Amino acid sequence: MQVVILAGGLATRLGELSRNRPKSMLLVHGRPFLEYQIELLKKGGPKDIVLCVGHMRDQIMRRFGDGSKYGVNIQYSCEDRLLGTAGALKNAEALLEDVFYTVYGDSYLSLDFASTMRYFLSQNKLALMTVYRNQNRYDRSNTAIAGNLVTKYTKQDRTQDMVYIDYGANIFRKEVLKMIPENQFYPLEELFPRLIVKEELLAFEVEERFYEIGSPQGIKDFAEYISTAV
Repeated sequence: MQVVILAGGLATRLGELSRNRPKSMLLVHGRPFLEYQIELLKKGGPKDIVLCVGHMRDQIMRRFGDGSKYGVNIQYSCEDRLLGTAGALKNAEALLEDVFYTVYGDSYLSLDFASTMRYFLSQNKLALMTVYRNQNRYDRSNTAIAGNLVTKYTKQDRTQDMVYIDYGANIFRKEVLKMIPENQFYPLEELFPRLIVKEELLAFEVEERFYEIGSPQGIKDFAEYISTAV
């Protein structure tokens, strides 16, 4: 299995914490967050990793290299300007397999990657979004589902039926990249609604909560969790 880690953002919400390093290189108990993430992926199955990097990417590339010392294979897709999460996938097109995972560079996700992939491959759809019944608990919920499909996704104008949140792991067929413009800033937030209209976005519910380091509180929560999990 191949997984793309989207780690090219600027982390503006973290202020001084990310002034001198990419968000994925923030230290938690003395180790970069990305190290925890790669170890989790290796344990879960995906060992072929494409890192989409931009902001201060040399720090990431020097630390992780080709991934061999972590028991994984790492390739890099480098962005010289912000392309957004979907634009980053388009930029990495030459490195991508016909079916691949994406995860965000600030997310730690307890997911059964193998069974989720098996489910996706059993369906004739272009994409899958993992979802968690959040009910505004850890962040504002932004997703509604019906049956096995995502029916609404937005970070604006949320409605009462949006009790789910996108968990942070997605699966795409490479064919989806045709929907993404080249060399433009284009976030997944714009791609998902287009897939929903086509009824091509599967929903896969996850029971265990997610952790993220996109905010100071998120960093604190993850640090407390990982201190007892390892």
